[in-house]
Amino acid sequence: MSQTRITVKSNGSLRIEGDFALVDAEGREFGLGGRTAVSLCRCGHSADKPFCDGAHKRVGFQDAVQARDLPPLPPQD
Repeated sequence: MSQTRITVKSNGSLRIEGDFALVDAEGREFGLGGRTAVSLCRCGHSADKPFCDGAHKRVGFQDAVQARDLPPLPPQD
């Protein structure tokens, strides 16, 4: 399988493609039915969370995304 790639879509979802597992807080794996790509909700309005159902369009979710560098981690003592 290919390397995992996560695309943050402006005004939309998180698209995850490649070799990945999606698990809940207890570590139980979601059955993805053989899919190698899924979209996850960022707007909080999906009726199928954590998966995107397109609700961001209906509610007018706005969040333009541009890649940036995070600050360095603080030193560990």
